[in-house]
Amino acid sequence: MSVKPDVRAFFDAATNTISYVVKDPESNACAVVDSVMDIDYAAGRISFDHADAIIADIGERGLDLQWIIETHVHADHLSAAPYIQQKLGGKLGIGANIRVVQETFGKIFNEGTGFQRDGSQFDKLFEDGDTYQVGNMTCVAIFTPGHTPACMVHVMGNAAFVGDTLFMPDGGSARADFPGGDAGVLYDSIQKVLALPDEMRLFMCHDYGPNGRDIRWETSVGDERLHNIHVGAGKTRDEFIAFRTERDAQLDMPRLILPSLQVNMRAGQLPKDESGRLMLKVPLNGL
Repeated sequence: MSVKPDVRAFFDAATNTISYVVKDPESNACAVVDSVMDIDYAAGRISFDHADAIIADIGERGLDLQWIIETHVHADHLSAAPYIQQKLGGKLGIGANIRVVQETFGKIFNEGTGFQRDGSQFDKLFEDGDTYQVGNMTCVAIFTPGHTPACMVHVMGNAAFVGDTLFMPDGGSARADFPGGDAGVLYDSIQKVLALPDEMRLFMCHDYGPNGRDIRWETSVGDERLHNIHVGAGKTRDEFIAFRTERDAQLDMPRLILPSLQVNMRAGQLPKDESGRLMLKVPLNGL
C-alpha cells in the first residue's frame, strides 16, 4: 500500500475511455491498463493514434513494458493490446472468466470451431487474489463481476484500476444488463472495492463529465464510500438493485458494442471471414 506508482492517463474522447501507463517507482518497469484501438465504424477503418501515444510515452521514458492488462471485455471500445504487445512486448492478462464471455458471445456471433473459447488468446488468466510483479511492485487482481462475468480490479501499490466496476462519485456505477451481468453481484463487487483503505487511489476506465464538469478519472475509496451517488452513504443492496434495474432498462446499447465484443473477446485481434479478410459481423436482434 505504501508503494506509490507513477500513473499517466490517456483520455480517448471518442469513447470516453481512460487508458493508463503505470510505472513501478523503484524501476523502469511498467504496465498498460485498458488500451484503445481507434475505429471509424461508419467507414470500417482501424487506426492506432491512441495506442501510438502510449507507445511513444513508454519509449521516451525508456520504460520496460511487462504487463498489458484488460480489466474486462469492454463493450464500448476496441482493445489495442496486441498492437502494443507487438511493438513493446509484455504479457497480456485478463480475468479467467473470459471463458464465460467467449462462450456467450461466441454463440451470439455464430463463431465456428476456429474460435477458441478457453482464453488461450491471452497470456495470463487471473483468478481472484492472484498476484504478479511489475518490476519490484507486487500487484493483486480482485474478482469483481456484475458488469460482466470477467471483471477484475487491479491493485498496484496504492492505486487500484477499477474498470467499469465504479465511476467517479458523481457518475455512480456501470450498467449490469449485458449478458452475464447482474446488479446484485455488481453491488457485492463494489463493496469489495470500498473495503480497501480509504486512501487507496481509484482510477476509472470511463468518465462522461456529468452535469458538464471537466473529465476526471482519479478519486479515492473514502470519497467513493461517502459520495458515490449509486452506492455511497450506506445505500443498501436492495436499493441499488432496484435503481440499477430501472436505469438499465432506459439505456441504449453502446455505439461500438458489436465491434468491441468481437475484437475484445479475441484479446484485441481482428476477426476474419472464411477467406481470411478482416470482417466484422452484425447479428440482428442478438442483444
